[in-house]
Amino acid sequence: MKYIRFQTDNGVQTGAYTDPAHVQAVTGSIADGFTPGDDAGSLDALHLLAPLEPGKIVAIGLNYVDHVTELDKSRKLPEFPVMFMKPPSGVIGPDDEIRIANPANDTHYEAEICVVIGKTASDVDEASALDYVFGYTCGNDVSDRVVQYAGGQWIQGKGYDTYCPLGPCIETDLDVSNVRVRSRLNGENRQDESTSSLIFSIPFLISYVSKVMTLLPGDVIMTGTPAGVGPMKAGDTIEIDVEGIGVLRNRVVNR
Repeated sequence: MKYIRFQTDNGVQTGAYTDPAHVQAVTGSIADGFTPGDDAGSLDALHLLAPLEPGKIVAIGLNYVDHVTELDKSRKLPEFPVMFMKPPSGVIGPDDEIRIANPANDTHYEAEICVVIGKTASDVDEASALDYVFGYTCGNDVSDRVVQYAGGQWIQGKGYDTYCPLGPCIETDLDVSNVRVRSRLNGENRQDESTSSLIFSIPFLISYVSKVMTLLPGDVIMTGTPAGVGPMKAGDTIEIDVEGIGVLRNRVVNR
């Protein structure tokens, strides 16, 4: 099942579908479950928003082998997950504009598959970690490289408003052990790698993060980006394409 959020004249609604021609409105929440409601029409006719408003966003860096050294040849493979946070205020949805805060700086796209937590997870075992997942969505960990590397913390370079596109939906039925994660800039392929190449698997990451902080329903874990990252500029269109989920498309402008 795919879940979306969309804007109507009566406010924001949640919908679900298996066939994009027939979206059904639902009520409820990720934590409590959803109840089917009225027909909402075709997916193409809806104004999509980010598929959720995360409580917190935990991001993982340097989690594909080839990406570890593509920007810094001296880097070693991490011995444990590299964790940082992105603020929920940075979240935008499909077709929203990424607004570059510092146009003179290299600002990169980073295609990622993102985990949406479905129930409270604290100190969970890797073997049961996927039991705590509601679903998965596409993410773009937009990163100002100049600001990111100017200090020891990454959050400023990755935390500007609009620097966390998510969507277009949350897919609840997906085997994430071997899923292609791709990006296209202005229609040209830039990233293409499988989750089978993750240094730290998705179940391991959920368990690891849950031993550091309690994860709550609606929290998001961004699992890292493959090699092929690069700069975006005003006028570009960036697409994040995760197999089984869909395509997250955003236009780039200057703030």
